[in-house]
Amino acid sequence: MAANRILALVLIVVGVILLFFAYQSSQSLGDQVTEAVTGRFTDATIWYIILGAAAAVAGMGLLVFGKASGR
Repeated sequence: MAANRILALVLIVVGVILLFFAYQSSQSLGDQVTEAVTGRFTDATIWYIILGAAAAVAGMGLLVFGKASGR
């Protein structure tokens, strides 16, 4: 398996894990209260969402468009 493909899969897994943490964080009591009062999630939750989405998209892009070694 090419190193690019392994890196892509790792990025996808890390992205999914971060998005899971974002979901768990957004369901916490403190985040629910903050969201109800201010209309937005906490900064930590926003960072989990941004970084998780970016890692997953980068992994998918590398998996689809990355050059395979040996071709």
